[in-house]
Amino acid sequence: MTGILSGLLLAIVAGCTSGASESAQVPSAEEKTSAAVEAAAVRPGIETLRDDGFEQLKGKRVGLITNPTGVDNSLRSTIDILNEAPDVQLTALFAPEHGVRGDYVAGASVANEVDAKTGVKVYSLHGKTKKPTADMLRNVDVLVYDIQDIGCRSYTFISTMGKAMEAAAENGKEFMVLDRPNPLGGNKVEGSLVEKGMESFVGQYPIPYLYGLTPGELAIYLNEEGLLGGGQKVKLTVIPLQGWKRNMDFAQTGMPWVLPSPHIPSSETAILYPATGIMGELDYVSIGVGYTLPFKLAGAPWIDAQKLADRLTSLEIPGVMFRPIHYKPFYALFKGENLHGVEVYVTDMEAAPLSLIQFYIMQELAAMYPNHKGFANATQARLNMFDKVTGSPKVRQLFGKAYKVDDLKPFWDKDAKAFAEKTKKYQLYE
Repeated sequence: MTGILSGLLLAIVAGCTSGASESAQVPSAEEKTSAAVEAAAVRPGIETLRDDGFEQLKGKRVGLITNPTGVDNSLRSTIDILNEAPDVQLTALFAPEHGVRGDYVAGASVANEVDAKTGVKVYSLHGKTKKPTADMLRNVDVLVYDIQDIGCRSYTFISTMGKAMEAAAENGKEFMVLDRPNPLGGNKVEGSLVEKGMESFVGQYPIPYLYGLTPGELAIYLNEEGLLGGGQKVKLTVIPLQGWKRNMDFAQTGMPWVLPSPHIPSSETAILYPATGIMGELDYVSIGVGYTLPFKLAGAPWIDAQKLADRLTSLEIPGVMFRPIHYKPFYALFKGENLHGVEVYVTDMEAAPLSLIQFYIMQELAAMYPNHKGFANATQARLNMFDKVTGSPKVRQLFGKAYKVDDLKPFWDKDAKAFAEKTKKYQLYE
């Protein structure tokens, strides 16, 4: 009996010792971060550049266009990486919307200032000036662009990139893109091209609403197709991603998501932005901005949530589901009011006609509530913005005839296939 108890005691002691040993080997937060970085399937262009010893920038004065999304997979800012890179001189920073450190709210003009951490001069590209001037580029040899895009034409960062490419070409400067994934993958192309005369900062170039390219691939396309101002070309270098495939959405990359603007808090929101953002320009239904689900909702005080959800579900739109929802926005449209509507679930991004989802919602609302048709009560300013975002007044004219997606679809789809085919030769990834 004594032997059995003794054996049990030894076993317990051994187990406790083993547990203590295992506890002592629990990885630190730094080790966990390192493991997560190593496990990422995709590495951004800044890491490729660093792996190459910053060879392409050695001995050059660098102007960096970036925001908080310009980070490596351990969340270290490209600003700080380049500022400390050997034989690289970071001489200027250029701030798009929200600023290089993300300290400006949506829509706010960004000021010229000095970056507190590095002491480098920051020039605003989101205020009166949206394109670097010759004076801003005086001490720059190469402009470097590192911003996470969301793959949608109306998101302003690609307009910033294009305008900066034009400025570089005009002033004899080089241009470099540190590439990042398109969170919608590399095959999603939807929407008609921006028409001549309809160019704006939410539709600067004749590309589809969803264009299926990384920032680097888009830069090559704009450059080689003569789409920069005056048909000029810039000396362009793209530092590629490592490990990215065209069929990947952002979640599959293993990379950390840093919100590029306050209402794109997750990579899922990037998928939903093109599904409701155009409709949001009309200010007649809430699209979740001001609540916890930006771009995921369509709601208003006058909507029967269950009825709208049922009607949309009955359309059997590929890759999309809807459920009724009731919510109260904390700010923005209908602040503090009880709203009723639908929550949008994209279950298959490849199959879903993302940019048409909002038109199906508007179609069903017009049938349910003839006094609440989308264009009827919108101000001229909102209608003008709608036309800029869609790239053509014909979108509103065609859809507004009877609020039927079938009337719009041939026009909306007319350029996508040809664009996808045309851009194949500029693709850097399979």
